[in-house]
Amino acid sequence: MVRDVDVAVIGGGPAGLAAALACRENGIEDVLILERDNYLGGILNQCIHNGFGLHLFGEELTGPEYAQRFIDKVEKERIPYLLNTMVLNITKDKMVYAISPKEGIVKLKAKAVILAMGCRERTSGALMIPGTRPAGVYTAGMAQRLVNLEGYMPGREIVILGSGDIGLIMARRLVWEGANVKMVCELMPYSTGLQRNIRQCLDDYEIPLKFNHTVVQIHGKDRVEGVTIAEVDKDRHPIPGSEEYVACDTLLLSVGLIPENELSQSAGVMLDKVTGGPIVDEYRHTNIPGIFACGNVLQVHDVVDYVSQEAEIAGKGAALYIKNKFTEGGVCVKAGAGVRYTVPQIIRSKESFEIFFRVDDIYINGSIVLNHGGKVIYSRKYVQVTPGKMEKLRLPSNVLDKMQEGGSMEIRWVNAEEVAENDEACMHSVSQGM
Repeated sequence: MVRDVDVAVIGGGPAGLAAALACRENGIEDVLILERDNYLGGILNQCIHNGFGLHLFGEELTGPEYAQRFIDKVEKERIPYLLNTMVLNITKDKMVYAISPKEGIVKLKAKAVILAMGCRERTSGALMIPGTRPAGVYTAGMAQRLVNLEGYMPGREIVILGSGDIGLIMARRLVWEGANVKMVCELMPYSTGLQRNIRQCLDDYEIPLKFNHTVVQIHGKDRVEGVTIAEVDKDRHPIPGSEEYVACDTLLLSVGLIPENELSQSAGVMLDKVTGGPIVDEYRHTNIPGIFACGNVLQVHDVVDYVSQEAEIAGKGAALYIKNKFTEGGVCVKAGAGVRYTVPQIIRSKESFEIFFRVDDIYINGSIVLNHGGKVIYSRKYVQVTPGKMEKLRLPSNVLDKMQEGGSMEIRWVNAEEVAENDEACMHSVSQGM
């Protein structure tokens, strides 16, 4: 039997919860959340550290506390959800097929679908580190689950590869539990995590952070006995003679997150080669009519507050789609010099909205510049930008009025000395609150 719903939300984590609430707030009553785990809240349930909610609630919350705020709202609004429900396939015409022990096979015909499946960690198999396969190699997220939810210690003498935020947070967490975190090795010349986590999780506990270093060998048969690390050159190749053996019983990997987009691809959604997430417009609408995406399935976020805000945009977009209030056409947004990617990649409306982006290196004292039709239509000064921090840029409606239909807009980094004097009129500094 096929069940009709207005909006099917795939995922009951912070993105899915916020998207479902936004649908209800924008006049869509028939909303259903599908969650594969046996509880709502997603990954936040194992993030027991504080620091969540500063942007959205103006106070510091733990991950479970942050999730509970949204779960309570979902319960209050009586938005239905199915737990232990694994979505198997989504089609272009928005048929959703799922399975669960309680419901059996679930078939939904949705007017709109919101993708909020989150992301997964890159594993040791993706890194192809030489050596055997002993016990003691974990992703940082798995170690976090073991310690915070299951009550197990992954090890006592620990090396962490990668300076992603989960790895940094787990370095501190493991020290609190009595482990000796010997070092964090980072392949790049900069951290991929937030600076505040480096200060609070490494510097405060005197844990060394070795840039331009990686693990080139794992030692041990039944259990990790040690790793060999080495310095890398500018091409990220190990430098002969720089090898160093480090005795340890555990290797934690914090080497990147991958958006979970197998379902998106089955529906024909086009993916961005850099983000690994769908290509969307400012309402997070994909190339498949009626399918939207938000949260870490779209782009990997640093701050969960931004996940919730983005999900609200997708929820509003789904409501507008159902009400037939969508516009066609649009302008493509392209990443230029110094910028790795932008979200959204398409602009359709003339309403004020935010562009999220990441740069490809550390840049100091310059501007993010938007070019359209051979002209600078907007620019904002930055003291510093880093790859580890996702930036967002709000475009006011008077800037969007300057854009012509079709073509493309480029967003790029320009050093201070390169900014032409005749562009100063359109400069908007951070101090102006733009």
